[in-house]
Amino acid sequence: MAKRVGVDKWIFGVTLLLVLIGLLMVFSASAVMAKERYGSPYTFVSKQAAWAVLGLLTMTLLMQMDYRRLNRPAVVFPAVAFTTLLLLSVFLLRNSHNTHRWIRFGSFFSLQPSEIAKPVLVLFLAWFLQDQLTTIHDWRGTLVPAALPSLLFILLILQEPDLGTAMVCAAVTALMLYLAGAELKYFGCAALAAAPLLYVLLFRVPWRRARMMAFMNPEADPQGSGFHTIQSLIAVGAGGIHGLGFMEGRQKLFYLPQPHTDFIFANIAEELGLIGSLAVVALFVALGLRGMRAANLSKDVFARFLAFGITATILIQAFFNISVVLALVPTKGITLPFISSGGTSLFITLASVGVLLNLTREID
Repeated sequence: MAKRVGVDKWIFGVTLLLVLIGLLMVFSASAVMAKERYGSPYTFVSKQAAWAVLGLLTMTLLMQMDYRRLNRPAVVFPAVAFTTLLLLSVFLLRNSHNTHRWIRFGSFFSLQPSEIAKPVLVLFLAWFLQDQLTTIHDWRGTLVPAALPSLLFILLILQEPDLGTAMVCAAVTALMLYLAGAELKYFGCAALAAAPLLYVLLFRVPWRRARMMAFMNPEADPQGSGFHTIQSLIAVGAGGIHGLGFMEGRQKLFYLPQPHTDFIFANIAEELGLIGSLAVVALFVALGLRGMRAANLSKDVFARFLAFGITATILIQAFFNISVVLALVPTKGITLPFISSGGTSLFITLASVGVLLNLTREID
């Protein structure tokens, strides 16, 4: 098969568009708040732009690097070990808003290890499963060893606490194991085993129980647990078909919480309307289709798993974030890939896309 001259132009172009939209919407959603709190409307967008430049440079470098260099135990095991150390180290540092999710270096730089855990998990599973396709039905020899790093990451992330990211890791693991040929009965057993823990996390932890109650009936506590959901829906509804116009949104003016991070899609819906919202969704769909196409056409089993895992991770996060904004699922702290403010998330996602683009060089 002839080797491609260039990378998948659709994935490359869609990625650039999403990053550009993200920078514009981060500025729109954060300018007033940043001016009020920090004296400059460019506080958040300048940091996001710096991470975008660094991420795009890294993506470009990884586009040129042969992805097969990642397919080695000397890369995979240190990556898993280093990520585990990062996930453990957050508990040694001062908490932020009663959570241990960030490693901060002064006031200018912070690192969120759970964002690194997702691509590292995909890398491990791609490396491990490539040679286990004929033994995937052996739950002791294959399924358990494959799931151990995922289980470790999930437990540490749950302790931060960050249920949303833990669920993303669990979903990606399940999908990659299913792609490898794991039988459905094993997923049923895993779901039954996880159900009691999930029940405790959702209904026995007071603030999560409040979120569940708010999801089912946000109007019962409009100034408390239902505030996020109500304000998000107001923003979405106010946008109508065409939107109020860029920078013209009202809910971001100290009504909608986290308008530049978790609820940035609500700001998009308010300012760009249904048309703009569907355009953003269409970009994610296009990225997903091209990513899955790369996975389907890859002759290298490692590349197939890698492409599938990277694409699935991005799509799952986008699905959860948009679903939260539309009140289709309970509130979770999951960012919208490429768009939400957050340096670690943006950089890691762009680096992952760089690997995805590299392996598209060798498919027709």
